[in-house]
Amino acid sequence: MSGIKGLISCTAWVARGIASVHPQTYEVDDKELERISALAQLNIDEAKAEMDEANAAAEEFKGVSSDGEETDEVVVEDDQASDNEGDVDMKGELDKKQKKQKKSKEDAMERDDDLAQYNLDDYDEEQPASGANIFSNIKGLSYYADNAEDPYITLHDEDEEEAQELEIRPSDNLIIAAKTEDHVSSLEVYVYDESEDNLYAHHDILLPSFPVCLEWLDYPPFSSTTDSKTGNYVAVGTLDPDIEIWSLDVIESIFPDALLGDPKNKTRDETGAPIMVPSPTKKERKRRKPKANAEYHIDAILGLSWNRSHRNLLASASADKTVKLWDLSRELNSTAIRSFDLHRDKVQAVQWNRVEPTVLLTGSYDRTVRTFDSRSPASGFGAKLPSDVEALKWDPWEGHTFYVSLENGLVLHYDARTLPSDLSKNATALFTIQAHDGAASGLDINPHIRGFVATGGTDNLVKLWNVTEEGGATRVKMLTSRNLEVGKVFSVTWSPDDPLTLAAAGSEGKLQIWDVAAKSGVKEALGEKLPRREWRQRDSDVIGLVDDAEDDSDEDEE
Repeated sequence: MSGIKGLISCTAWVARGIASVHPQTYEVDDKELERISALAQLNIDEAKAEMDEANAAAEEFKGVSSDGEETDEVVVEDDQASDNEGDVDMKGELDKKQKKQKKSKEDAMERDDDLAQYNLDDYDEEQPASGANIFSNIKGLSYYADNAEDPYITLHDEDEEEAQELEIRPSDNLIIAAKTEDHVSSLEVYVYDESEDNLYAHHDILLPSFPVCLEWLDYPPFSSTTDSKTGNYVAVGTLDPDIEIWSLDVIESIFPDALLGDPKNKTRDETGAPIMVPSPTKKERKRRKPKANAEYHIDAILGLSWNRSHRNLLASASADKTVKLWDLSRELNSTAIRSFDLHRDKVQAVQWNRVEPTVLLTGSYDRTVRTFDSRSPASGFGAKLPSDVEALKWDPWEGHTFYVSLENGLVLHYDARTLPSDLSKNATALFTIQAHDGAASGLDINPHIRGFVATGGTDNLVKLWNVTEEGGATRVKMLTSRNLEVGKVFSVTWSPDDPLTLAAAGSEGKLQIWDVAAKSGVKEALGEKLPRREWRQRDSDVIGLVDDAEDDSDEDEE
């Protein structure tokens, strides 16, 4: 099976002024170094055990015949013959070695004659010249208390240079991209400087499995080492059944700040220290057949949503057909506080309602969407859909309406107040858009401009839609469509700070920032919806990461 060339499965923005100006570098103390060494030894032992098992299996199928024994004897005779030949040539090799040593001695004597003219034997007995002093040549020598003041010192301390390179200004945004390349998954943290149209990679975090979803949050989990009430974290859902929470203000991290999942499978103890547990063998994996339960997920995490009102709550959707609530303030190794099994197939997406912070919205591969109060899930409402759910979003401008995008390319807009409690009854959408030729895998609603919707599809297109109300009727118009050269579009997200800045990523492993303001037709169509401000003219309306290879080729041409 060939490796994945590279793709970005999901992205998340971090608003300006939240990230630490000077991120910390993860420090490995002696105890943690011992744990890492122990983990490495466990991996080595596991590899040796697997090798021994493979060798033992090979031996079982290996047959020894009489012809094979004769072949072995012939090989031995060949070895003995080669040894005899070595004895015959031994004398000649010694003669060559003696001639080489004699030549080396002659060359050394010639070098001694050449050095004799310098009289090095009497060097220490020579008298210094009259009036000479070892400090006689330092007249006028300047001294600087600080190296920074010395004009002859142009190299600064490496620590200072590194700190300047890692500095994140309050005017910078962070963008987290979940990237997989050649079966290696990581979180790539980018810095976007809007004033300079600059996007660059800041640091990355290695992940154990393919990432499926991201959710930014500012609530420090119980296991974090900070005493602050706010922070800069990202929750990651992967194909593994555990949820990882990483600090974005720490670089070169080895372990996540928190891990939500099976308490028997934890990698940290009550002090937050990593626990080294050997991986189960293939036979053990076959024997272990976890069943769906109310305490933890047993399959991939497909969706995450952080509650901005009740900041300690995190909701997760899983391929095990359940939705679970996690309390981040609880101690380590705690299980989920609630579990909901309202769907009959994989739950693809979940989101909290910002107006009603106890209400959840979920979408599933069982082709249904549901909305319910987490305190009384049995009294929820829902709707049948014509295809599998790809993404869903509450409308930030109306607490009772939401959008859902489907695998068949449709985008539907519903009013939760009109949904039936009985799914056998039909639910009518406020409007439906045939957005893409293929799955509508990306969806986001602009938090700054009412009715401004972005969608992305597997047809490689990003589209912008303007939803307006005219005479009591809803009108939907596509303002523009653009191929941002990210491949199949898996993620579109509006900036939390700039109304007309959109991030897009997909199957080509590229992250592109689209300045929609550069499209004059878009600004004219939005009209009074646009915030009153002066829109800066840019050299390019699409900002991407500079390719080192392309940069080097440009320099060569110059």
